[in-house]
Amino acid sequence: MIQANKSKLFARLFYPFNVFLLKKSFQNIYVTQKEDAFPPASIFILNHSSWWDGLLCFHLNQTLLKTDSYHMMHEKGLKQFPFFRKLGGFSINRNNPKDIVQSFQYAKKMLMDNKSIWLFPQGDEFHLETRPLKFMPGISYLAEQVPHVPIIPICLYYSFRHKKKPEVFISIDNPIFITSLKGNNRVLKAKALEEMFTMQLDSLKNQIINEDIQSFQPLLRRNDT
Repeated sequence: MIQANKSKLFARLFYPFNVFLLKKSFQNIYVTQKEDAFPPASIFILNHSSWWDGLLCFHLNQTLLKTDSYHMMHEKGLKQFPFFRKLGGFSINRNNPKDIVQSFQYAKKMLMDNKSIWLFPQGDEFHLETRPLKFMPGISYLAEQVPHVPIIPICLYYSFRHKKKPEVFISIDNPIFITSLKGNNRVLKAKALEEMFTMQLDSLKNQIINEDIQSFQPLLRRNDT
């Protein structure tokens, strides 16, 4: 596996460039959250439907959550965009069982060191409306190693509304602990987590369709709104 090579200097330099990219591509980015703060060691899970997801994670963490974050990525993607290593990216190769174990042991170590882990339980990028989401059991495996660490669901939804450019809505839900999930094995627990996440994602979708967005706050706005 490829380990992260975090650089605070690189993150500081990359942040304004990332803001430029996001403003260039999106009209607004909004966020709503049910908790004011989360423990430094948290497992953030997100749906994966766009190339932008990773850059949104970085912006969300830099501006709001502010954890010492590490991100699990496909080995191929990390090799293609090696700068993600400097932002906390580390690899997983699902074609190599030994590599999978190493990646999750690395993630466990980061959590034990009071870092946060961000991952996409779907494993691959799928269309935003794909159902079922098909969470992989790796999320259950990691959470079982650190049952005291909360799982924080973060739903991402991209939508065109009343402007030329699309908008992004981010919903951060309440913490979940692996011990509270139904099921007596990792596959069933991952399925239970997937069902809960799907309900949250569909609820977010309905809020946007109905323009029920009073609870959202701007995370990033263009100047020409």
